[in-house]
Amino acid sequence: MKKLTAILLLLLIIGCKEDKKPPIVKIEKPKEFFEFGYKLNDYKVINDTIQPGENFSEILDRNHIEYPKVLEIVNEIKDTFNVRRIKSGIPYTILAKKDSTEQAQVFIYQHSKVRYTVVDFKDSIISAYNAKKPVTKVIKTASGVITSSLSQAIDDQGLSYYLAFEMSDIYAWTIDFFRLQKNDKFKLIYEQLYINDTIPVGIGKIKAAYFEHGDKPFYAFRYVPDSTLQIPEYFDDETNNLRRQFLKAPVKFSRISSRYNLRRRIAFYGNRIRPHKGTDFAAPVGTPIMSTANGTIIESRYKGGNGNYVKVRHNGTYSTQYLHMSKRAVKVGDVVKQGDVIGYIGMTGNTSGPHVCYRFWKNGKQVDPLKQKLPAAEPMKEEIKSDYLKFIEPLKSTLDSITYPIIENSITTTEEELNT
Repeated sequence: MKKLTAILLLLLIIGCKEDKKPPIVKIEKPKEFFEFGYKLNDYKVINDTIQPGENFSEILDRNHIEYPKVLEIVNEIKDTFNVRRIKSGIPYTILAKKDSTEQAQVFIYQHSKVRYTVVDFKDSIISAYNAKKPVTKVIKTASGVITSSLSQAIDDQGLSYYLAFEMSDIYAWTIDFFRLQKNDKFKLIYEQLYINDTIPVGIGKIKAAYFEHGDKPFYAFRYVPDSTLQIPEYFDDETNNLRRQFLKAPVKFSRISSRYNLRRRIAFYGNRIRPHKGTDFAAPVGTPIMSTANGTIIESRYKGGNGNYVKVRHNGTYSTQYLHMSKRAVKVGDVVKQGDVIGYIGMTGNTSGPHVCYRFWKNGKQVDPLKQKLPAAEPMKEEIKSDYLKFIEPLKSTLDSITYPIIENSITTTEEELNT
């Protein structure tokens, strides 16, 4: 009996062993990586930066492309990519073979975080094309209180300085940014641009803005009034176009170093009273100077104390003149539009520092441009005003709900934070 029991137990153990299944081993598929339109897993990826004095030929030679092939590539892609214009400090990527030769197959020049050029020479057909990484837009809001300057208020909130330039453009005809006051305020609704949903690559459009200057409110809403032309404009909350026939300044975001003054004493002339019939905008040498309105160039030359200068006739009433340029960018007879660059800040003629002397004629007489009531641009058509007011309603509601940061003992907090 014991013997029989032992045999049965042995058979049971053997049976259990035979029924036991081997463990299942899961083999995970390698993760695939794609960038610039290529599957990076298929290549040896080399990321580097253009070095000072380095050229395209040296880079490819270092990655096992012989000179005759380099010459063929350069000639084939010259209409798309000029290899002589590559700049030091710009990143690039080489996609090379994964075999023992590690020979380059693709060269990618990254102009910016978004724009890049692909040069593909892995096959007998050489190709080159420009492309952009997908960019996503995220709507954001911001606000600030001016204690010293707009740029400082922007910086205090950790915002992009580009927003200051955009605001100065939007309100260029309605707010004198050279006379901002302490406790002036602003609110913004704008686009923040990202690649890969996480990497910020810049600022898009300002969708709406509110600027409180001298206790007066100034709304601005981006809107396309003509569906055919598709040109966006900024209008206020009462359908008025913020644009005027003339910009308030010929230089972006500079400062006024001397105003129109008929009894100004000038050190250059021995501190004697000599009328200053211009408004001086100080800026570094080389800063672009813009025509403040559409017009035709009637003078572009060098003359005595004016130095290099340009004069623009806008219509039968108005003309403007821009003195002391380092370089003129237009010639007599050229037609210019508002904002076109006509020259660059310099120190030619009678001047003690880099600036542009901006002179303004009305009916043949020089006047102070900052005191003129300049004509507005074309008004909004009556038939689209109701659609516009509906369009801005949610934007205005959002602007009105944005709280301001409160400056207290040099510590910045928001009204919401103070109430919690």
